[in-house]
Amino acid sequence: MAKDTNAKKGNSKEVAAKKKKGGISKYFRDLKSELKKVVWPSRKQVVNNTGVVLVTMTTLGLFLAGIDLGLGKLLDLILKIGS
Repeated sequence: MAKDTNAKKGNSKEVAAKKKKGGISKYFRDLKSELKKVVWPSRKQVVNNTGVVLVTMTTLGLFLAGIDLGLGKLLDLILKIGS
């Protein structure tokens, strides 16, 4: 059991040493290569998606406001009957 624990500790040190070899320059090289792979949306797609989000959020907001108003009126009615 002790050998397994020591082996794991030694292994984690080796992994940490391998991670530090590239450093920050490797990180930025990898970042640059990944950004080249990105398919950016067109302006038309962005405007369309923004419109969909705004309409959806407005509709959901009005729906929740209606539910809130209705439940508030119902609670007022219940409290008036009780007093």
